[in-house]
Amino acid sequence: MVCILSLLLLKLNTILLITINSRIVMCLIASLFYPCLLSPFIVCSAEVAFDHSHFHGCFGSQSMCLLQVGRRIESVVLPLELLQQLKLSDFTDQQEYEVWQKRTMKVLEAGLLLHPHVPLDKSNPTSQRLRQIIHGAMDRPIETGKNNESMQVLRSAVMSLASRSDGSISEICHWADGIPLNLRLYEMLLQACFDVNDETSIIDEIDELLEHIKKTWTILGMNQMLHNLCFTWVLFHRFVATGQAETDLLDAADGQLAEVAIDAKTTKDPQYSKILSSILSSILGWAEKRLLAYHDTFDNGNVDTMQGIVSLGVSAAKILVEDISNEYRRKRKGEVDVVRTRIDTYIRSSLRTAFAQRMEKADSSWRASKNQPNSLPVLAILAKDVGELAINEKQVFSPILKRWHPFSAGVAVATLHACYGNEIKQFISGIVELTPDAVQVLRAADKLEKDLVQIAVEDSVDSDDGGKAIIREMPPYEAEAAIVDLVKAWIRARLDRLKEWVDRNLQQEVWNPQANQEGYAPSAVEVLRIVDETLDAYFQLPILMHPALLPDLMTGLDKCLQYYATKAKSGCGSRNTYVPTMPALTRCTMESKFAWKKKEKSANTQKRNSQVATMNGDSSFGVPQFCVRINTLHRIRSELDVLEKRIITHLRNSESARAEDFSNGLAKKFELTPAACIEGVQQLSEAVAYKIVFHDLSHVFWDGLYVGEPSSSRIEPFVQEVERNLLIISNIIHERVRTRVVTDIMRASFDGFLLVLLAGGPSRAFMHQDSQIIEDDFKSLKDLFWANGDGLPTELIDKFSTTVRSILPLLRTDTESLVERYRRVTLEAYGSSARSKPPLPPTSGQWNPTDPNTLLRMLCYRNDEAASRYLKKTYNLPKKL
Repeated sequence: MVCILSLLLLKLNTILLITINSRIVMCLIASLFYPCLLSPFIVCSAEVAFDHSHFHGCFGSQSMCLLQVGRRIESVVLPLELLQQLKLSDFTDQQEYEVWQKRTMKVLEAGLLLHPHVPLDKSNPTSQRLRQIIHGAMDRPIETGKNNESMQVLRSAVMSLASRSDGSISEICHWADGIPLNLRLYEMLLQACFDVNDETSIIDEIDELLEHIKKTWTILGMNQMLHNLCFTWVLFHRFVATGQAETDLLDAADGQLAEVAIDAKTTKDPQYSKILSSILSSILGWAEKRLLAYHDTFDNGNVDTMQGIVSLGVSAAKILVEDISNEYRRKRKGEVDVVRTRIDTYIRSSLRTAFAQRMEKADSSWRASKNQPNSLPVLAILAKDVGELAINEKQVFSPILKRWHPFSAGVAVATLHACYGNEIKQFISGIVELTPDAVQVLRAADKLEKDLVQIAVEDSVDSDDGGKAIIREMPPYEAEAAIVDLVKAWIRARLDRLKEWVDRNLQQEVWNPQANQEGYAPSAVEVLRIVDETLDAYFQLPILMHPALLPDLMTGLDKCLQYYATKAKSGCGSRNTYVPTMPALTRCTMESKFAWKKKEKSANTQKRNSQVATMNGDSSFGVPQFCVRINTLHRIRSELDVLEKRIITHLRNSESARAEDFSNGLAKKFELTPAACIEGVQQLSEAVAYKIVFHDLSHVFWDGLYVGEPSSSRIEPFVQEVERNLLIISNIIHERVRTRVVTDIMRASFDGFLLVLLAGGPSRAFMHQDSQIIEDDFKSLKDLFWANGDGLPTELIDKFSTTVRSILPLLRTDTESLVERYRRVTLEAYGSSARSKPPLPPTSGQWNPTDPNTLLRMLCYRNDEAASRYLKKTYNLPKKL
């Protein structure tokens, strides 16, 4: 009906509209109730022709009659006059006539009884009489078109009720100006502003049409403020009803709402405020339904309407809060930013909804792919989706919302950060070990957080606080810290297992030289393999801080290998373990040495054996086993270089490696183990050397060499035994440490040779003529290690034989000269107080021909009467222990 009226009015030429204003007002109002009056003018579905003569004859005649008697249109109750003028013969049949009459009665009922301009008293007899007439007409139509009794009764009741006013003197009949009837009628009139052929377009003659529509204000009780409000609603409603695609309608509604905002500030009319609140609440409710979940409402196809809907929504909200809300008035206006608060609410609500949807989607995606290789955990999928959501927000929605909220993108990412934060923190609290899934999730969370913070910082660059308020809303996930903690826990677990393995296998290790061709312990092979596997496993962890946490792993592995090296030499003793304690000084006797030889030998053997008793009967401390231990430590030391190079390769392949990671050598090197291995090889080499000389070959060396008569107990048996041991060692020991071990055996032999000469105990004594025998024996000992040029270098032999070669000439020196030399060096050492009785010089162990203790010992072992007398007189040394 409204569209037909619209088309009809559009076909009226401008002159006609100007000349028959009053008639058009009647047409406009009458057509709202009686579309049948316009039915003769419909010629097709798309076109409506306007026949002026027909219009005048069918409907215009009655209106002319009303105007010809000098009555103003405001004083006419149009439905009543139509009932008075139209009769059955004016309609095609009885049914059409009855329908029309009932509709007309309903109009009178709505305007005078249901929605009167002035409220009715329930006991008003006129209203009761009119209600009875109307209800009776519903069952039995009255005869219209005549001035009969029933029409007179009807006219009397209608005019009585329509003439009532709110106290002002006026001839206006109030039959269509009651709220909300008048608003609904006016809304229907405003529908004529739209093109019948294009329901989203406003007609070109909109201004002229509105001027004519405004002439109904007196009858409908309208004014400019109500017009603005109704027109806003009509434009808004047409936008919604036509698919929400025409932004011009939306912009027009938004522009009209700006006029409403001005009106709202200039009036305190409670009735207007009530209408305003109702309409704006409807608009706001519709807008917020879309804006509170704008990610569901808008996409690339319709996002251009978002700005208008936001503007409409926040404008409505601002009017409702600032101009209607009593609570707002009680507060200082500066404390409430209505627009920003609304936009903040929309952003947070919509993103929470979008996040929940993404979470469901991520869960479904995970369930669909969980049995496939390389499938991502749910929270890793969610982090990726949330990151994409944040970017889309920044690119699509934030530029629109920034008009009302300057930091809309910051609010958005802070909301997403909080939503994902709830999930990731719960996830972190449940992690008990480092798994690929856990690392993937934490890495994804860390990347997401950095992306969100970056967006927030960029969005807040112009804010007064530099974005601090938004950043405070984004407490760190601590995902990187969680990864660090997990990696450190992983490292500790690996290191604990490695140490347990070292302890267990070292207890079972027998150091068997036949275990492999290389002659090192199988346990070392395994420990190096585990270390290598641990490093490989570490660099396979899907983390970004391999270089940062590598020192923790290196330190732990270093300590484990150091522990192995320490355990490998444990219990093997050292040089001092096997060197016999020097016997107390005695002077030589000329008595037969064979009388007490056996007794002294037994005593010396007992004292020495007590020092190595823990090793007797233990096959793991034999010479071959010592060699395996030495080889093992050497192998570990060599493999450290290989491991360090492999670490460099791993670092180069690491996606998080930086240049400084390669310049800092300490982070990727073993520091403790190399020193432990070097120290261990040195200790074991010395220990096996002194063990061979003083323990294994004691029967031909310490207990036999030069005991009794030097000429009958020479060094050849010892040389033969040493040679046999050297062959064993050469077959087992690694060539890179063989020279060291042989050198230590030579040094032990030379040290032992001097001990025999200078601290061999009372069972040994040397005469002046024994010097040649001893020199020849020492030459044989040196030749053993030289091996005709196949053994140790001459320079090395000379270096370690220097002390022996400096002492041997003392054997050729006569007793008197030795005594004189001893007095001189003692006097030099202790001064004039040593002239009468020199003090007994302490034993330093550093033999030297100018050392008082060395010279004194040479005298003690001189089988000479003069030497014995001097020692008796000077120190009263005993002849035997």
